[in-house]
Amino acid sequence: MNPLIPVMVVLPILCALLLNLLHGKDRSVKALAIITALLLPIIPLIAGYGVHYFGGYAPLSENPSIASGLPSSLASSYLYSFHPAITYVFGSPQKIFLLVLSIVAFLAVLTSMNEVKRPSGVYAFLMFMGTAAVTAVVLTDDIFNLYVFFEIAALAQVGVILCSGVERNYETALKYMLIGGVAAPMLLLGVAILLGITGNVNISDIVFSLRNGIVDPANPLFLLASSLLIFGWLYGTGLPPFHTIKSAVYSRALPHGASLLQAFSVFTFTALAIVILRMFYYLPIVRWAMVFFSLAGMVLGISMALMQTDLKRMIGFLAVGELGYIGIGMGLGTAMSITAGLFQTINEALITACIFLGFGTILYMTGKSDTEELGGLMKYRPGLAGLVMLSGFIMAGVPPFNVFQSKLLLIQSAIKAGVPELGVIMILLSIVTFMTFMRAFYSVYLKPEPRGMKVESDSVPWTTVLSITVLIIICTVLGLLPWIATSQFTGIAQGLII
Repeated sequence: MNPLIPVMVVLPILCALLLNLLHGKDRSVKALAIITALLLPIIPLIAGYGVHYFGGYAPLSENPSIASGLPSSLASSYLYSFHPAITYVFGSPQKIFLLVLSIVAFLAVLTSMNEVKRPSGVYAFLMFMGTAAVTAVVLTDDIFNLYVFFEIAALAQVGVILCSGVERNYETALKYMLIGGVAAPMLLLGVAILLGITGNVNISDIVFSLRNGIVDPANPLFLLASSLLIFGWLYGTGLPPFHTIKSAVYSRALPHGASLLQAFSVFTFTALAIVILRMFYYLPIVRWAMVFFSLAGMVLGISMALMQTDLKRMIGFLAVGELGYIGIGMGLGTAMSITAGLFQTINEALITACIFLGFGTILYMTGKSDTEELGGLMKYRPGLAGLVMLSGFIMAGVPPFNVFQSKLLLIQSAIKAGVPELGVIMILLSIVTFMTFMRAFYSVYLKPEPRGMKVESDSVPWTTVLSITVLIIICTVLGLLPWIATSQFTGIAQGLII
């Protein structure tokens, strides 16, 4: 077993608890938060691939000393590979997912500690708890454990909104919790049905039962369970019918908080999609449901972004719409499309965080986010404006950056899967994304400065500029060398296909 695997979850939880206790001690909070956030991306880099069994209870197949004293008939039975403990799996996909999540978390924490006058231990507590929860969602091979951390991540997101101090943040947080009070139990009910049918909550054991005839895959309860899991998937990630409330969640958070919240949504989205495909790939209706809701999310999210005048609301809808590209890749169900969807996962987490931080500088300088009240900011920080413009180009899929590579791969996979119409829609929506961004960029930076607009501060913390620059550099590297990421997904893409 690899002892560093649980550390990826335990470290941010311990840090979160200490930060909560240290609230009010500004220097201690800032130092502890930044040091821990810096350690987060280092651990996935140095950790070796492997599996961790909590309590040390490995399957009999990995415990020959115990298995040797048991009847030989067990070696050919289901019990021989049964997982008695909560299991965390750390492979190449988990490595790159957690590395990107940790980088975004580090930059979000670094930015937050320098943009506010007094660092909040409670706010940092929520950021680290959310990071720990999403890390567990990515690592776990236990569907009930996944549900528990799914709920913790949702509560952490509500807390980040409440701590933002943004107008109407309490209203949005309450709405999100009320909706979650209905949607999350649906996910739990799906888990309960799977437990009732298979007698297990370990995902690998459930898949083994389905593929080896231990349970009947044609049982209609499996279709019901998959429907409930998909419903919870839609709620947790913000696809329709939850796109409006999810975009509101992003808009009511501070920019650095929103950059981390969207990363939570992106990796939760993909982790749940992988779980659903592992168990229900044999049901075509499940994959097409993923495609349908993802396509609806793309169309509604990007179309509604086009109509917004508030920058935060616009980026919130774009973040929801861009999730659809990942879902289409996963739902098409080919090795190529799944690889493209997983590549789009890390690309979206990086560039959406960059855009939230970039447009957050406008809020920092002027205190406003309505494009009708803004203009002429190019003359104050032209270099920063260039970085923001570049981030918009990347999100829209302009070459040679990473999003261009993943969207091109998605379009090619749609054509090879026999649905070129999806490829055409993805191209058109990328054009609309570009138009939406350029309209906002013109309104903020290029149009004449409106009368009465006050620039409260023409200086932006260096940590914010550094964070935006780092994210753009990573996007550029992944665009020029996409195989760095795509090569990590070949095994899981092939493994999901029956």
